[in-house]
Amino acid sequence: MKAVIVHWLHHQCLAHKMDNSAYLESSIKVQSVEDVDLLLARMVASATQVRQWITAFDGEPLDFLRRLKFEAVGYHPIAHHALNVIEQVNQTWTYAVALLAARRLFQLHPDAGGYHLAPGAHASQPLDVMSEVEGLVGAETFAAVTPRNNNKLSKDLSKLASRPETNRYVFFMSPRFPGNMRLPQFERNGVQVWSVDF
Repeated sequence: MKAVIVHWLHHQCLAHKMDNSAYLESSIKVQSVEDVDLLLARMVASATQVRQWITAFDGEPLDFLRRLKFEAVGYHPIAHHALNVIEQVNQTWTYAVALLAARRLFQLHPDAGGYHLAPGAHASQPLDVMSEVEGLVGAETFAAVTPRNNNKLSKDLSKLASRPETNRYVFFMSPRFPGNMRLPQFERNGVQVWSVDF
């Protein structure tokens, strides 16, 4: 059943002109929750491809780990170009959090005109998520075992404290905080903190 859904969603992406070349840009614009869902479906398709490669692998255990780390046997979660699997894992969760944040932001700020997503360390815009309506919404996003890993939450809160956006957020995914909920115990300087999950 999942394979049928992934296949259908892949064709929906193509029907909406969401081909691979659209994701080679430095940021992605989503204009609706439906756009978010289409991109999440692309992530599922990439994960499915690498799972098939892993299932089919019948070599030596250390060769298996070497290939996961060093060879481009995986796929970018959105653009679908070749990557090593370790990078695919990292990119998958980076994009997942940004997309799930956008989904929540569409609910909180339907007047934002859509969102530009550029998650990651080398992004092309000042924040991971920015509203089309300039200055309305800005957010930082990350995935970690705990939000305190590498002081990531603290750093993002500090960064957002000086930002001019009217509505500022940190969204994170962590197994220690399952579900989608606001976490006021972490908030400061008017920046909301939310956990996101599937």
